Amino acid sequence: MIEKLAKIQVAMLGLILGLCLIIGASVLSNNFKKNEITVTGSAYEIVKSDSASWRVQLSTKAPTSVEAYNKLTAQVPMVIEFLEQAGIKKEQISYLGINNYPTYKRDAKGNYTQDVAFYNYSQELKITSDNPELINKTYLKIPSLIQKGITIQAYPPEYYYSDLNKKKAELLSAATADAKVRAQGMLKATNNRVGKISSLKMGVMQITPADSNEVSDWGINDSSTIDKKITAVANVVFSVK
Repeated sequence: MIEKLAKIQVAMLGLILGLCLIIGASVLSNNFKKNEITVTGSAYEIVKSDSASWRVQLSTKAPTSVEAYNKLTAQVPMVIEFLEQAGIKKEQISYLGINNYPTYKRDAKGNYTQDVAFYNYSQELKITSDNPELINKTYLKIPSLIQKGITIQAYPPEYYYSDLNKKKAELLSAATADAKVRAQGMLKATNNRVGKISSLKMGVMQITPADSNEVSDWGINDSSTIDKKITAVANVVFSVK
């Protein structure tokens, strides 16, 4: 019985050693086949936005719908005049429509009733310009309209760069070149050289404020600043000579 058990143990040991040899040979084979190096390169450039989009909303309220509407239509020309005096052309201003709704009175318990307290009217304007600096300066002057009794909400302007696709291609090329330089530095100590590109994958593009180092797995597309930093990342696999 003991002799039989010993034979089984020897057989099992031989099987395990055999599997180890097969796995080891496979790993070595893969390493020789995969004579490659994977490197991540990056490149960035600061660009200045060349267009802007900006929205402002005027609002009024009054006991009757007619009064609220008349107050609104009286204020719109004042805002248009303010924008034109700032340097914005009339054709750069779009009217996005008028909205209105009633606000109902509350009873002693704080519940809304069917009686109208006042009517609300609002008019939204959209300004587009190829002069982002002008839009920014005008945006900062909005409080002067509030001092005149105009209820206006100015949304933060959005700034865009028109040659973004071209710049992305340029930066991707630069990021690939950066990856090659990094690969050369890594292989220098081993007396190997960088070969041809086996595969290339573009990383997520990041468009951030110029002074930001923020990154996101989903990419960032900042529209809040005039000066932007566009960063491209390239994941490159090189063959090794």
